[in-house]
This record gives sequence, C-alpha cells and structure tokens, in this order.
Amino acid sequence: MNAASKRDYYEVLGIERSASPQDIKSAYRKAALKYHPDKNPGDKTAEDKFKEASEAYAVLSDAEKRTRYDQFGHAGMGANPFEGFGGFGYQGSINDIFSDIFSEIFGTPRSSRGRSPGVSRGADLRYNLEVSFEQAVFGAEVTIKVPRPTRCDECSGSGARPGTGVKTCPTCGGTGEVRFSQGFFSISRSCTGCAGAGRILADPCPKCHGSGKVASEATLTVKVPAGVDTGTRLRLNGEGEPGEGGGPAGDLYVVIHVREHPLFQREENEIFCEVPIGFVDATLGASIDVPTLEGSAKLKIPAGTQSGKIFRLKGKGVPSLSGYGRGDQHVRVVIETPTNLSKEQKRLLEQFAAASSPDSHPQSKSFWEKVKELVH
Repeated sequence: MNAASKRDYYEVLGIERSASPQDIKSAYRKAALKYHPDKNPGDKTAEDKFKEASEAYAVLSDAEKRTRYDQFGHAGMGANPFEGFGGFGYQGSINDIFSDIFSEIFGTPRSSRGRSPGVSRGADLRYNLEVSFEQAVFGAEVTIKVPRPTRCDECSGSGARPGTGVKTCPTCGGTGEVRFSQGFFSISRSCTGCAGAGRILADPCPKCHGSGKVASEATLTVKVPAGVDTGTRLRLNGEGEPGEGGGPAGDLYVVIHVREHPLFQREENEIFCEVPIGFVDATLGASIDVPTLEGSAKLKIPAGTQSGKIFRLKGKGVPSLSGYGRGDQHVRVVIETPTNLSKEQKRLLEQFAAASSPDSHPQSKSFWEKVKELVH
C-alpha cells in the first residue's frame, strides 16, 4: 500500500492528534482485541485492520517516529514504518515491540519469561483457626494439623521413578512455551505438550504417580498474638505446598475466627458488658463486684444511679495488635426490679411511695413536663 492510499494513523486508532502515550496504547489495545487474527480466524478484513492498527501503533508509540509523521505524514516514514525493529519479516523483534500489549490481551505476563521451565513456587494454603475470646485478647500458642502435600521422598520431588529421569519435551524443545506466527509477528504461549514444564517423565514414580508430591498432614504451632480479631490473617512463611522442580514452598495463611463470649462483647479494642444491680444499691449507692477477663473488679456505684448508666474500667479492654496500649472495659448497669415480695416488703414500699415527692424521680418529672409542653 503506497503512502497516498494509507489512512491517517490517528484516524486508524480513532484518537486525536493531541492524544497522550497512554491514550495511544489504550486505543491500540481495543483495536487489537477486536481485530486480532486469533479472534477472527479466516477473516482477511480483520487481519488487514489488525495490521493497519499495529502499524499505526508502531509509529505513534515511538516519540521520534511520531514527530516525523506529524511533520511529513506517511512520506516521512519511508517504505517500512517498522524500520529499526526488523520489519515484517523479523518475527522476534516485532513480538518484543508489542509484548506489553499482548501480555494484557492474552494473559501471559512478560515477567514470567526467562523463568526456568518446570520450576515454580508452591501454592499458598489457608487454614481457618477458631480461638476463644480470651485467646484472642491475651494471645496464645495453638497447635494445628494442616493437610497438605509434601515432597515425595521416593523420587525427591522429581516425579520420576528412581533410576530413571526426565526427557526434554519434543513439542517445545524444553523451553516450556511454543511460538505461533500470525501475519507479521509471533506470540508465545505455554506448551500444551508438557504444560509449560519443558520436560516429560519417561517413567512416573509409582508412589506419587509423577506429581512429585504425596498427601500428608503437618503439625504446626501457631503463635496467636494478643489483640487479634475475626478476620485477622497470620502468615507462616514456607508452610504452604512445596514448589515444582525444586521451587520454593508457598505460604500458609491462618485466618482467625473468634468465638462469642457469654458475657462480653467487643468493638475494636473496647469490651462491653451489662451488670444487673438492685434498686436499693442504685438509690443509696454501693460498691459492687463486676466481671472482667482477668477476674472480678470493684466498681463504685454512686447514689441515685439510673438504669443504663455506663461506667468505664480503664485498661481492662483488648491490647492493641501493634503492641502499644490497651482498650477499656465499659460496664452498663441495669437496675433490677424485685419480684416475689413478702407482705412486709410490700408494706414498706407502699410507705416509701406515699412519702415520695416528684423531686425524688427527676427523670419522670422531666418527662411529664415535656409532655405538658407538647399537649398544651
């Protein structure tokens, strides 16, 4: 196609001449996804549009070429806009130009290139650990048993029967990937013959059946730090599945679940509880025992305390997970109405009621004053 018959590169990608490098990349990504030959097999029109978009991207993504194109148009590009990258016939370089783009399209991260075939990090594992309310607050050491595969001792993790070995995959030549050519460039994909391992077992190990791993159960000690809560994740490095081909083991993530407590509730580092008290103690005042996670503590109840009043016990809450400071415990008192009264108790209460004045019940007095204001 000569320069006179070519469409404007900005028009090809559907962008303005002031487009940023990111705009150019995004526009090309959309065009590549839409017209790539792998997504349109046998469609010559789509293949031509894909080549056209790739040519436009090769020029506009290069600052020097873009400047020359903006000044002189297609005439400034010469016969080959891919000059400097090997041209249409040099597959490797063209593939490198668009490696970042196609890694996003086909899901083959560039960072995975160059990794030794068959060597990979083991998978991470998760273990749900239930702990008591007290263990979460004060910390603990808990022994757990984790079902996980371990490296096969029969074949030392190679997957091959002892005395035998592995052979290079004939499909990929041991690289773990194969290259497909489409038009003027090529794309690398994981080899299906060896699943990217680059090797094939000549005689699988009878114990692990070629996987290099056997089922087992690991006994581990987990140090639960003080202050954890439901959802806290603890990582045990290297306690996951063993890696492939001598690769490092994954990690084990222990996810904490805290059991509910019959007396206490928790909000972040604060602890809350309710304590019933008699109306005499609330009226006259008293010193009562209240429960805490470290035993009972004395709490002074002032005379005239109303139901629902909250008192604070400083430093009786949950330690901070960072190790600095500790929350408080909040005690809400609930005044208990006596039941099953004797005749004498009823008589005394009736006398008390007869001797009471509105000033003895400030909350009731305030309430009825507001009612009067609303009604009248």
